[in-house]
Amino acid sequence: MAVIPKHVVTTRPVELPSETLETLRGDCARMAPHWATPAVAVAAPVSPALIHGVDVPPASARLIDGMSEYGD
Repeated sequence: MAVIPKHVVTTRPVELPSETLETLRGDCARMAPHWATPAVAVAAPVSPALIHGVDVPPASARLIDGMSEYGD
């Protein structure tokens, strides 16, 4: 009977560089010229009576609150 060895990981996990808001903004700025934009976007007027605010899920609010750039 053959012995099947256990799975062995021989590579180290890749360490990702720490991301910052400034790094992300720089990445976006470099990519912006590659993104297509519509020729003209015309927004239709909205009656103020239809605007009731923004609902943010509690989990999203906690996530942003925990980010040092915003709430911590």
